[in-house]
Amino acid sequence: MAELNGAPVEPGRLQALALTNYGHFTTMRVDDGRVRGLSLHLDRLRRDCRTLFGVELDLPRVRELARRAVPGAGSATVRVTVFDPGLDLGRPSAADDPQVLVTSRPAGVLPLPPLRVRSAVYVRDVPGVKSVGLFGGLYQRRQAQLGGFDDALFVDRDRVVSEGATWNVGFFDGERVIWPEGDCLPGVTMELLRGVHDHDTRPVRLGELSAMRAAFATNAAIGVRAISGVDGVELPGSHAIIDALRKEYTEIEGDSL
Repeated sequence: MAELNGAPVEPGRLQALALTNYGHFTTMRVDDGRVRGLSLHLDRLRRDCRTLFGVELDLPRVRELARRAVPGAGSATVRVTVFDPGLDLGRPSAADDPQVLVTSRPAGVLPLPPLRVRSAVYVRDVPGVKSVGLFGGLYQRRQAQLGGFDDALFVDRDRVVSEGATWNVGFFDGERVIWPEGDCLPGVTMELLRGVHDHDTRPVRLGELSAMRAAFATNAAIGVRAISGVDGVELPGSHAIIDALRKEYTEIEGDSL
């Protein structure tokens, strides 16, 4: 399903999005019409719209459009993309009329199997914005998969861990959950877990991972997913802390879309 401003999408209206990759989005898992962290998703859309287009987004209208994509029952993954179909490559400063594209697909069954990831030196453009410009992250994911891994874990030039290609990363040192401090997108699932589980936030260097007891990835689509290896460091594919985080996450009550 795909609609632009509540109507079927005409291919020509997507040309600017396809050719410029200038816009932002959020992805929500909707279970029986409810979304965990709905206010955080909406806050992200409002904040990113101000950053990229300098205007206020009509959030009640966004909710109405997103609601149209939700089945009456069951689970779906709904993506809300905000972009200006009239954007001119030569004058992006004039882009100030963002439109709302809503797409949906069936949600996957959780939990997913553990990930094996390879580190890559990479920092996204404007890390605090959930941009539609996914080229760099997908390139690193592809290179990791061609090397026999499932995904890429980003580090900066000082080997400080930041995030995954489309997910946040957390660690367990045997006592506390640790969220890396660095240039990354503040994910909704990560923020929800921070609110229900004690944690520390500090820089985590790649060389520290051999001392960690567990690692995990988080986003709205995957929930909490174990990481069983980073480069040559083996980590458990299952752990009590991951089970606990999953339980705490699933017990968070969603808001009606």
